[in-house]
Amino acid sequence: MRTGSCLCGACTFRVDGPVRGASVCHCSQCRKMSGHTWSSAFAPETAVTISGPVSWFEASATARRGFCPTCGSFLFWKAHDEDTLSFALGALDGPTGLRLEKHIFTADKGDYYDITDGLPQTP
Repeated sequence: MRTGSCLCGACTFRVDGPVRGASVCHCSQCRKMSGHTWSSAFAPETAVTISGPVSWFEASATARRGFCPTCGSFLFWKAHDEDTLSFALGALDGPTGLRLEKHIFTADKGDYYDITDGLPQTP
């Protein structure tokens, strides 16, 4: 089990069960929502319990993004056609036991940084 929260603590979440796909997203939407890149992992939606307020923003025709309406922390990403829920790695409490696996949407990355950790990159 892993737990996490937003910055102000109004929204908390718990993830029970397997977590997969720890990645860094470099797409323009994640960069604009987070101010840089967004690191996340995912679990079956049924394994994630959210407590407190979450505002959902329909970012595109295929996905929505969940954030705390009080402090603005960007916590969740959900594709409309998938049964998984992605959650922010930076919002997890304590040691995560996870390691990044890859970088995604690297073709959209900002020009102000390089990706030099040797992990696989998907344009």
